[in-house]
Amino acid sequence: MNRLFGAYVIVDYSAAEGKKTGESSVWIGVMKRDIRFRLSYQSHNPATRAEAATLLRTLLADLHKRGDRVLVGVDFALGFPRGTAARLQLKTADWRGMWDFLAKNIVDKPDNKNNRFQVAAKMNRLMTDEAYPFWGCPKSDAQKWLSTLKPDSFGDFPELRLTEQETLKLRKAAHSKSLWQMHGAGVVGGQSMLGITAVKSLAESLGEQAQVWPFQTGFNMLTDESVAGLSTVIAEIYSPLYEGEPEAGEVKDATGVRLTATALAEADDKGQLGALFAGPKGLSEADTAIAATEEGWMLGV
Repeated sequence: MNRLFGAYVIVDYSAAEGKKTGESSVWIGVMKRDIRFRLSYQSHNPATRAEAATLLRTLLADLHKRGDRVLVGVDFALGFPRGTAARLQLKTADWRGMWDFLAKNIVDKPDNKNNRFQVAAKMNRLMTDEAYPFWGCPKSDAQKWLSTLKPDSFGDFPELRLTEQETLKLRKAAHSKSLWQMHGAGVVGGQSMLGITAVKSLAESLGEQAQVWPFQTGFNMLTDESVAGLSTVIAEIYSPLYEGEPEAGEVKDATGVRLTATALAEADDKGQLGALFAGPKGLSEADTAIAATEEGWMLGV
């Protein structure tokens, strides 16, 4: 049976300041096959995002050398809510415009110190000249364009991306974290800013052999033909989709990475993985276009 990928690398990211391992730090899980196609798994817990970026490139180089095509799944958003790029008046009002903007503005130092709160404040200033839509920061970072408190209204900005709205239906949960929130437990705003900048650099280093789903691949079922010539496909993942028990002493983030890598590898073994890339069912044509060009989508949602 033809599998689409030889290895699956899952990245649970972190916006931590200062070196950090364990809970709420960067975890990288690698699921690959041996010569008999048996799956083996290894996890890594680099202390900084800079170490993670170096490690990720090394891991991918080793896997590519083996002849493996790799699915890289990242647990942060690869696009921002619809209308963000347009309100920033970027040259292109799509994912590329946002990625370029973040790459020019984000500073993420080797010791994990970064300027994500300042960038959120700048974006608020450019978009609304008030302390919204981005919100949340330590008191020391609060200023005219960024508040510690959630705004009363997001104006005409949607609070959630379309894919996050869909997770609410799946989980039957009361709420989902918004990318506008920059500070607090489980937030993804700053993590996505830092993560997008890192993924942009990684994708550019891999060149045309790497594609980002769905922005470059479109919402299409992946087949042997469609991935021919690719070494890497990068996609946003959502680890709560994959349930299972933690191993002894395993922290929550490490468990999520392992379960996600296992589930995707097993789906590929069964010939079911390619269909996940076909994207969301039941979305209007307009909303599908928004997800494919601007907001992105969580694989499997």
